[in-house]
Amino acid sequence: MASWAGRIEARSEDPFRAAQALLETLRRNGGPAAPKDGATKISHLGLAVASVDGGGSFWDLLGLPEEHREEVASQKVITSFRPVGESALELLEPTAPESPIAKFLEKKGPGLHHVCLEVADVAATLAKLKAAGVRLVNETPLPGAHGCLVAFVHPASTGGVLLELSQPGH
Repeated sequence: MASWAGRIEARSEDPFRAAQALLETLRRNGGPAAPKDGATKISHLGLAVASVDGGGSFWDLLGLPEEHREEVASQKVITSFRPVGESALELLEPTAPESPIAKFLEKKGPGLHHVCLEVADVAATLAKLKAAGVRLVNETPLPGAHGCLVAFVHPASTGGVLLELSQPGH
């Protein structure tokens, strides 16, 4: 996993293939609880951008228009969701210099920030991962876009990719 994570960072690996590899690894190793329909789903790929307007113009050219835009105060970002099949691209623009996305952009520049898996119960999934010794960024869920509850798993435990767990809003 560390190998393909490095290739994503170097931008020589397709993020969608890398996300599938991460999903398969998690499935083999007893990964997160499955969503309601029983199948683990890649909710979205989070892309750090300086501006959702500027970053979005490229995706518009590919026929991936913005479906939803929202400011998420808990994460200090503006999100722009662009559906791709059953998943989406989430463009992330920082709203404050101390935002995790602002820090990411400073350190690494624009690009893949995280992979998000949808889970039925994010708190239960966090408890399961914590009990297994997985390094978590968040031990309790935070409010996310679309009314979801979200939490992040540290890249040290996933082979180098920041993993977001998202429980759909009701």
